[in-house]
Amino acid sequence: MKKIIIISLSFCAAIFLIGGVYIISNVQQTTSKQNYLIMLHQIEILREHLLINMRKTQADLDLRRTPYARDTDTIISNVLSIDDILTQCFNCHHKPEVEKRLSALKSDIEVYKSHVSRILTIRDNNARVKDEEKKAFQLADDLMNRVSTMVHFTTGKLEKRTESILEDIKATKDTVYALIILTPFFVASMIFLFTRYLTQPIKTLLYATRKLKSGDLDHRIKGLKDEFGEVATSFNEMAASLKEQMENMQRAEQMAVIGELAAGLAHEIKNPLSGIKITLELLSEETSISENDKEIGVQAIQKIKQIELLLKSLLDFAKPPKPQFILTDINRELERTVQFAGKYPSSSGKKNPIIIDMDLSDEIPQLSVDPMQLQQSFLNLILNAFDAMTDGGTLGIKTKFEPEHDTVMIEIQDTGKGIENDKINDIFKPFFTTKAQGTGLGLAVTKRFIEQNGGKIYAESAPGQGTAFKISLPANDSAKVTAQ
Repeated sequence: MKKIIIISLSFCAAIFLIGGVYIISNVQQTTSKQNYLIMLHQIEILREHLLINMRKTQADLDLRRTPYARDTDTIISNVLSIDDILTQCFNCHHKPEVEKRLSALKSDIEVYKSHVSRILTIRDNNARVKDEEKKAFQLADDLMNRVSTMVHFTTGKLEKRTESILEDIKATKDTVYALIILTPFFVASMIFLFTRYLTQPIKTLLYATRKLKSGDLDHRIKGLKDEFGEVATSFNEMAASLKEQMENMQRAEQMAVIGELAAGLAHEIKNPLSGIKITLELLSEETSISENDKEIGVQAIQKIKQIELLLKSLLDFAKPPKPQFILTDINRELERTVQFAGKYPSSSGKKNPIIIDMDLSDEIPQLSVDPMQLQQSFLNLILNAFDAMTDGGTLGIKTKFEPEHDTVMIEIQDTGKGIENDKINDIFKPFFTTKAQGTGLGLAVTKRFIEQNGGKIYAESAPGQGTAFKISLPANDSAKVTAQ
C-alpha cells in the first residue's frame, strides 16, 4: 500500500511538473513571439518614418526659394533624423542580407547628406547649387523608391507573419485554458480512483466486521493485498480464534452441565443400581430359582454394569481426574494396551482375523505424561478400530520422533469402513456416535485426556478407506513430572 501511495503521488507530481513546465515554456514562447512581433512593427514604423523624413527634406529643398521655405535648422534636423532612424535600423537587424542592404542604403544617404550640405552651404555659385540639387533630387528619388519598396515588401510579409504569430498565440492560449480547465477534472479523477482504492478494502473490512458482529464466525475476507491483505489475514485468524474460543466456551458450558448431570446421576442412580446389582447377584445364587430365571438375572446384572460403565465414562468426561505426570515409555504403554485390548470380544470372533502391525521407533524418548489417561485413550482408539473392521483387517500402530518439532507422533490406523466427510469434524463432540450401541463419549474422553497431557489429536478418514488417528505429544516437558 505504501508503494502504491508513493507511486501515485510521484505520478501526480510528475504530471503537475510537466504541466507547469509546459505552461511556463508556452508563456515564454508566446511572450517572445509578441516581443518579436512588436519589434517587427517598430521596424516597419522606422522605415515609414525614414521615408517620411526623406520626403519632408525633399519638400523643404523644393520650397527653399519660395516664401514658404523653412529655415536651415529644420532641414538639418530632418536630415539628422534620417541618420538616427537608419542607425536604429542597424540596432534592430542582425541578418547579413539585411545588414548589407542597410549598409548600401546608409552609404547612399551619406552621399545624399553631403549633397544637401553643399546645397545649404553654397551661396554664390547658382550653377553648382543647381547641380547639387539635381543630384540630391535624383538620389532622393532613388532612395525613396528603394525605401518604399522595402516598406511595401516588409508590410506584406509582416501581415502574414503577424497572422501566423497571432494564430500561434491563440493556440497557446487555448492549450493553457484547456489545461487549466482539465486539471481540476484530472485531479478529481485521481482523487476518486485513489479514494476508491482505499475505501473499497475498508468497506470489505467493515462488512466483515459487521458479519462477525452478527455472529457469523465462518465469514472470511478474500482478495485483499498489501497492507490490507495483512489486515485481512489477521482478521481471518481472529475470526478462527473467536470461533475456536466460542466452541471451547460452548464445550465448557456443556461439560459444566454434564458435570452437574453426572454428579446427580452418580448420586441418584449409582447407589440404587449397586443395591439392585447386589440383590440380583444374591438371588441368582439361590438354589430354588430355575436356571432360566438365573439367566435373566445374569443378563440384568450385565445391563447394570453397562449403565455403571456409562456413568463412569460420563464422569471421566465431565470431571476427569487431575493427571499425574511421570516419565513414561510410550512404546511400552502401547504394547500393554494392545495386549489388554486383545481380550475384548470386539477384537475376536471376526470372519477374518485382525492383523496388528506395530512399527515402534527406538528413538522415542520418555515423555512426562499420565500413563493411565494415555492407556485409556489408546484403548478407546484401538477398540473403535476393532469395531470398524467388522470383516477383519489390519490395525497399524506407529510411533515416530520428530526432533525438529520436539514432538512424538503416534498413529493408530485401521482398514475399516471409514468415516463420511460430513461427520469427520463431529466425531470428538460429546454424545456423537455412529454406533447403534455407542454412548458418544469415548472419543470425547480421549481428546480430553490427550489435551490434558499437552498433546493434540485429529483424524483422517475417507469412506471405504479406513481411519487414521494421529496424536502429537511434546517430548521435553519434564517440569510436569510430579513423581517418578
